[in-house]
Amino acid sequence: MIVVCVFLVLCCNLVQSQFPRACTTATALRTKSCCPLWKDGSPCGSRSRRGQCRNRVVFATFAAGQVRQYDDDRLGWPMYYYDRTCECFGNYSGYDCGDCKYGYFGEKCDRKITVVRKEIRELSLLERKRFFSYLVMAKTTISKNFVILYTGDRHHQDTYRFVDASIYNVFSWIHYYSTKPILINGTFNSTTNYAHQGPAFPGWHRLGLLFLERQIQLLTGDENFAIPYFDWRGEKNCSICTDDFVGDNDVQGFLSEYSHFAFWKSICSGYDYDEAYCLGADDQNQMQKLHRKPGVDPVASSLPTFKDVEDTLRWSDFDLPPYNRLARRSFRNVLEGFLNPSDGVTRQRGMHNLVHLFLGGTMSEVPISSNDPIFVLHHCFIDKIFEVWIRRHNATPDDYPENDQRGQGPNECSTPYFPCYRNKDFLRHSNNFGYTYSRYQGM
Repeated sequence: MIVVCVFLVLCCNLVQSQFPRACTTATALRTKSCCPLWKDGSPCGSRSRRGQCRNRVVFATFAAGQVRQYDDDRLGWPMYYYDRTCECFGNYSGYDCGDCKYGYFGEKCDRKITVVRKEIRELSLLERKRFFSYLVMAKTTISKNFVILYTGDRHHQDTYRFVDASIYNVFSWIHYYSTKPILINGTFNSTTNYAHQGPAFPGWHRLGLLFLERQIQLLTGDENFAIPYFDWRGEKNCSICTDDFVGDNDVQGFLSEYSHFAFWKSICSGYDYDEAYCLGADDQNQMQKLHRKPGVDPVASSLPTFKDVEDTLRWSDFDLPPYNRLARRSFRNVLEGFLNPSDGVTRQRGMHNLVHLFLGGTMSEVPISSNDPIFVLHHCFIDKIFEVWIRRHNATPDDYPENDQRGQGPNECSTPYFPCYRNKDFLRHSNNFGYTYSRYQGM
């Protein structure tokens, strides 16, 4: 992989960014502008009326200048890096307004397609093999549009680097980047992050799945591609942890050599320092192989039951104070797995968290868990539960609560995506994003 080093001085500080490749140029970083030229030669495709470059597209709760250079670079995303970004019109989307909103296709983004996400065991043998081959393509194809960031020390900006990565590794990095402890006034705080332990949890992961699904659709030209899910309710073991599906493992936990994913390595693995981002991202030799040990952890020896899911769906409040892992009778906190689903009060590992722990290995290491493709199947089912809850309780974006958790406010941009997707935007039916779910085992 190629490392691109950026050393620019702006306001007496080194400045760096990540994600859209076109926005990591010297000019974009110096001017704090992420408004790339579209193919018509105008910023954000303004000549073709796809969008416009404007100041403060972000909806963060922080005033200009409040996000200080010694605070977390993700705080008030993307204000630390850019003052100007693209605002896209109509069905146009993307960091340069050159793409379409989720669910839309075509040059003018006027073709609506709604794909059906199925349980992985509903797929035919051909469909299953196609899915696995698409994942391998995404894992081995360098992204043309995005780069990732790594640092030697988050306190020292001269250690920041940009690195080429495959499409799937970009997806994995997004999860890793968003789960790192938050840096405030030079101190790391691990009590929350931008993707977990707060109201943004289900919507943030919904957006992550949409991103990967869309990137694979664009990579393969298959507009009908849909990510499958793994309905783990009531399973005594991981029935899809076989070489016909996501891979068997040996006694050490490493995937079988006959697995589709036997050669996969985990980006951002090997180092887990709060003060660094993704060390070793440019060195395959530093990355760990995928590993998995279903049911070995004695504190997570079983998967959630059918009743657990039904009990989770009963809680009518999306989230409640203090809007973190201590929230009681909160659908989000029960779904995330910090509470007993039946009483909504007792602290215990359950639902989402329990599945991660049960699968063990890479999946139990939260920052790098997205490297294991079973992460995608698991979170797709979490998203299905989220979708069922939205429909049962007639939830809308207005049900997303105001809160003081950093990066979790209703109008804050979901970190680290372009263009800005507000956290509250994902409290709406999946049809709005171009997908729906099959009915499987009564749900």
